[in-house]
Amino acid sequence: MGGNWKDQFADAPDVLKRTPEDRSVVWAGAVPIGGDAFVTMAGPCSVETEHQLMETAVRVAAAGARVLRGGAFKPRTSPYAFQGLGLEGLKLLARAGEATGLAVVTEVMSAADAPMVAEYADILQIGSRSMENYALLEAAAKTGRPILLKRGMVATVADLLRSAQCIVSHGNPNVILCERGIRTFETATRNTFDIGAIVVLKEICRLPVIADPSHAAGRRSLVPVLARSAVAAGADGLIVEVHPDPDHAWSDGEQSLTFTEFGTMMADLAPWCELRSCCEYALETVA
Repeated sequence: MGGNWKDQFADAPDVLKRTPEDRSVVWAGAVPIGGDAFVTMAGPCSVETEHQLMETAVRVAAAGARVLRGGAFKPRTSPYAFQGLGLEGLKLLARAGEATGLAVVTEVMSAADAPMVAEYADILQIGSRSMENYALLEAAAKTGRPILLKRGMVATVADLLRSAQCIVSHGNPNVILCERGIRTFETATRNTFDIGAIVVLKEICRLPVIADPSHAAGRRSLVPVLARSAVAAGADGLIVEVHPDPDHAWSDGEQSLTFTEFGTMMADLAPWCELRSCCEYALETVA
């Protein structure tokens, strides 16, 4: 590749680093994302019932999660699949977050719904299918809530940064990027986890970067290992699917961790997260 390879990201100037040490911290309620602490977001793919959500929130909080994830609106490939509880799901998420002290992240699918979702959630998620829905990006930005922007299934890193730039240009600098795997010819996993994208984003971009090993893997047995690789690559956090009974989940059960599996993963990640923090501190001290 000729010339400066960073030139391909030049049309997203507001999200690029101004200095090597430049980085943004995004606050989701009382939770800082992009700082020294590694932040895990966890919960079910879909909000199904109050009992299911509350039980999950209590258990993931006890294991160390800081943010509760859950879909009130679900963009499903099949029109016959469960599409989410909508407003009732949002109310349940807010209730569970308040009861456990967890911040809440949930997906918004349409520009018209953005203000309503912002009433109940601390972070608005823009899903991979919506990454280039610019009307939605603008509406979400204008709510003032932090935005979790997932990389599109066929999007390049430059495409992702352009969408982030769109949000920032509409007055909202609080953007969190998410690598969740891209669609390639490989079929062994649900998507191809682009670990290199995390490394690139951490080098060139000042925004926090998290990883979604659940959607990358598609199988729960692979999730902890991909999570570990994301920590090693320098990610600022994870978003992971957890369910009380994955085999009977209404969506994405095959990639959802049980409570026990999530607890084990969090314990196994602890020394990796500590090492990551030590390495970042050492680099900043040298710089």
